[in-house]
Amino acid sequence: MIALIDYGSGNLRSVFNALIAQDADVEIIATPERLSLAEGVVLPGVGAFGDCVQQIRQRGFWEPLQEWIAADRPFLGICVGYQVLFEGSEESPGELGMGVFKGQVRKFATPGLKVPQIGWNALDLTQKEHPLWKGLPTDPYVYFVHSYYPEVTEETPVIARSTYGETFAAAASRGRVSGVQFHPEKSQSVGLRILRNFLQLEAKTQ
Repeated sequence: MIALIDYGSGNLRSVFNALIAQDADVEIIATPERLSLAEGVVLPGVGAFGDCVQQIRQRGFWEPLQEWIAADRPFLGICVGYQVLFEGSEESPGELGMGVFKGQVRKFATPGLKVPQIGWNALDLTQKEHPLWKGLPTDPYVYFVHSYYPEVTEETPVIARSTYGETFAAAASRGRVSGVQFHPEKSQSVGLRILRNFLQLEAKTQ
């Protein structure tokens, strides 16, 4: 079972439908007790970094998710669900992220740049052999909706970059724990393939 985390926000229904389209056994869970039944976790995210962190904490998910990640169990963070894997965000000063990846989340500041970025943009797959990218075309296009991006201070976990005024880490991964700044559930065939690749990773751990 894939646990889709419901912490009171996030693009749950479209992510749920995209996973179901890949024949996944998905359950939207609102209490951490259900994590014990899961083989994989997906953390979606829409909204502000601080609100996301606070809601995850208030619903009792913070420590169980940290334990899940520390155990290197299959995990996929999407958009703000990816950003919370970093140390913090200038969107919410003083609100700490999980620190899985080293770096801070910054707001796009290029003069004249339209913010937020809404629409399609290409990925530079910096680790082309990563399991999430299996079967993807060269320079695949995916769908972004964001005003903030992770500024990493370590290069090792970065598996894809994209450029919108700034060149930023569009995806990062360590072991079976991954996050993507874009929305795979809105990225048509490329996004569905990425979700299918994640499900195959989850299946290999059973």
